[in-house]
Amino acid sequence: MTDLSLDRIDRRILAALVEDGRMSNAQLAQVVGLSPSPCWQRVRRLEAGGVISGYQAVIDRAKLGVSEIVMIEVVLDRHDDETLEVFGQAMQQMPEVLEVMLTTGEYDYLVKVAVNGTRGYEEFLRKKLYRVPGIRHSRSSFVLRSLKQRQFDPAMSEPGG
Repeated sequence: MTDLSLDRIDRRILAALVEDGRMSNAQLAQVVGLSPSPCWQRVRRLEAGGVISGYQAVIDRAKLGVSEIVMIEVVLDRHDDETLEVFGQAMQQMPEVLEVMLTTGEYDYLVKVAVNGTRGYEEFLRKKLYRVPGIRHSRSSFVLRSLKQRQFDPAMSEPGG
């Protein structure tokens, strides 16, 4: 499904589900101005088309003892398939790693991790990240505050928006 096949109601459905993915179909239908049956059909079509690929719970990391977020810029030694595969698999195995993004520019990857303070970060570096073969250099920044967190804003995909 392409963004051209999404109408205004589809975008309202997406926006409502981004705000609260647990709302019932009846609540969603009321929010977007449809009756429940057509609303349910549209949601199912969006899921089947891959526009909605899943639902997630938002976790309060501080209550789990991992409130600090660190952004790590990683430069690899080489860019061959084996090095990229080893790095990717290693990142998948580390529960502290929240996101890994392949980038352009000065570094190869931007890695977002959740840790328990500077000691937790030091432990993550020594026991996990620095043991991944193929890493040439890394540079870290602690996130002081997040001004905006959002997975996606459906309005971004609107024509002219």
